[in-house]
Amino acid sequence: MPKNKVLVTGASGLLGVAAVEKFLDAGWDVIGVSRRRPKLPSGRDIQFLPVDLRDRQASHAAFRQLTDVTHIAYTAIYEKHELVQGWSSTDQIATNNAMLSNVLDPIIHAASSFRHISILQGTKIYGVHLHPIPIPARERDARHDHPNFFFDHEELVARMGKEHGFTYTALRPQLVTGPTPGALNVIPAIGVYAAIRREKGEPFAFPGGPSFVWEAADASLVADAMVWAATAPAAANEAFNITNGDVFEWRNLWPGLAETLGATTGPDEPTSVAAYIAENVGVWDQIVEKYGLRSRDLYELVGLGDQHLDFVVAYGAPAGPVAFVSTIKLRQAGFSRTLDTEDAFRGALQSLIDDKLLPPVA
Repeated sequence: MPKNKVLVTGASGLLGVAAVEKFLDAGWDVIGVSRRRPKLPSGRDIQFLPVDLRDRQASHAAFRQLTDVTHIAYTAIYEKHELVQGWSSTDQIATNNAMLSNVLDPIIHAASSFRHISILQGTKIYGVHLHPIPIPARERDARHDHPNFFFDHEELVARMGKEHGFTYTALRPQLVTGPTPGALNVIPAIGVYAAIRREKGEPFAFPGGPSFVWEAADASLVADAMVWAATAPAAANEAFNITNGDVFEWRNLWPGLAETLGATTGPDEPTSVAAYIAENVGVWDQIVEKYGLRSRDLYELVGLGDQHLDFVVAYGAPAGPVAFVSTIKLRQAGFSRTLDTEDAFRGALQSLIDDKLLPPVA
C-alpha cells in the first residue's frame, strides 16, 4: 500500500489548519489547498497549492497532477457576507457544490490509490436554522425539506464512491471554535470585543439575549476525528455528529473568558458585537499600536465571526437555538475523545494572545 497522503482543502481556515496539524502529527504526507498559505501554529511546512476551488479550470490543472493522493479532508466552504440568510441561498449552494466537484473529479481520475474523503456538515442538515429539530438530533434525523448543499455533498461522494471504489465520512459538528483567525470563528471576535471594551474603560458585558444551553466542537477535536475516520472501517460511508462532549451556557462561560482576557465583567448589555466592532475600528487601531500586535487588518482577524457571534449568543432574538445532537453513534464506532468547552474557549483565546493577535492581560 502507498504511504497515506492527504489533500486538505480549505487549509488556511479554522478546521483546515487543525486538520493539517493533526495529520502531520499522525505521520501523514500533507498537501494544503487554499487561496492563501496556511499559518501553522507548529511552524511546520507542507506542500501548498494556491487554488481557488471556484475556478474549475485552475482546480483541474492543479489536482490532476496529484497521482499519489490517498485521502481528502474537505474543509473548504464558501460563505456569503449575509451570514444566516446565505445558508439558504441557491447561489451559495451551487458554488459549494461546484467546489467539491472541482476537487473530486480530477482526483478520482488521477490518483489510482485514492481511498477516502471526509466532508463536513453541521446542524443545518437538521434544519436548525429553519425550524425546531429533534432533541437530541440523531444522524438518521437529517431533514430533506429544505435546500442544503450538505445533502448534495453527501449524495455526490456516496455515488462517486460506489462508482470509483472509495469511501466517505460526513462529520456534523456543533459550533466550531479554535485559535485560527478569520472565517466563522467566534473566538477572535470575543477577544476583539473584550479588548475594545477594556481599552474604553467599559465592562466586558455579556452582549447576548436569553439564556440557553448549547454544545460546541473544538477544531482540534474535529480534526482528530478526521484522522480517525480516514482509516477506521467503522467510519466508512457513515455520518457522525461530533461535539466536545459537554454542554455550556454563555453567561456561565463569560467570567472565565474575562479572566483569560484580563477584562472585568459587568451587567448584561445586549449589543450587536458586529456593529460595536465596526464603530470602534479606530480604538482597535490604537490597541494594535499600543501593544505592538500583529493583527493590523481587523477583519482578517475577525472574519465573519462578529456576525456569527451575534447569532450564537442570541442577540436580539426571542430565544436561543434549541439544538442538541447525540454523539452516541460516534462513540460506539470507536472515537471517544472529549474536551471541556470552557477550557477549549480559554485555550483558544490564550493562543491568540500568545501569538500577539490579541493584547496581553494588563
